[in-house]
Amino acid sequence: MNNARPLPAYLVQRYHGWNATTFSENKAWYRRLADEGQRPRAMIISCCDSRVHVTQMFGADQGEIFLHRNIANLVPPFAPDGDYHGTSAAVEYAVTALKVSHLIVLGHSKCGGVKGFHEKCLGNAPELAENTSFVGRWIDILKPGYERLGGNDAEIEDSALEKEGVLVSLENLMTFPFVRDAVEAEELSLHGLWTDIGEGGLEFFDHESGEFVPV
Repeated sequence: MNNARPLPAYLVQRYHGWNATTFSENKAWYRRLADEGQRPRAMIISCCDSRVHVTQMFGADQGEIFLHRNIANLVPPFAPDGDYHGTSAAVEYAVTALKVSHLIVLGHSKCGGVKGFHEKCLGNAPELAENTSFVGRWIDILKPGYERLGGNDAEIEDSALEKEGVLVSLENLMTFPFVRDAVEAEELSLHGLWTDIGEGGLEFFDHESGEFVPV
């Protein structure tokens, strides 16, 4: 592979710093994780956005959260068509192999993927409408939520669409037979969260009120 290059110097320096401090001070813990495997209680599906620091937000250490990140923290519907499905594979592994107790979809403010979808729908991002755009096709998962908010006939705030993205993902999770079975057996619970990056706020979807409310 002739295109692979050494790590940037700043990442090398940070690795050596971590290895000399955090790792060296907790060698027994890391060896235990390596030997005994992972037993996370929760899976979190989050956005790739570098501003969303999931483990820091929940004070989680290694081995506590099974974390999957993708564009706009979306979950597609169950589609066993033989193609490549990274998010679906992660969900399957978390539920059927790791037996997580909680499956959390975490949306966030100022999401570029959600913004891109909105702009595409308004005709302002033709590059995302191309069939060759991986991002464009992926964020089409948001369509049901966009239509629930009124589609192109309504003035939709990005925050409302971000939260709809969480709800669409929760709905799609229930199309996976192994998720539905675990939920109905009360072995798994689903949770929808949305965080405001600038304010540090966290909201959860309350099914009784049908709204996102502060934690």
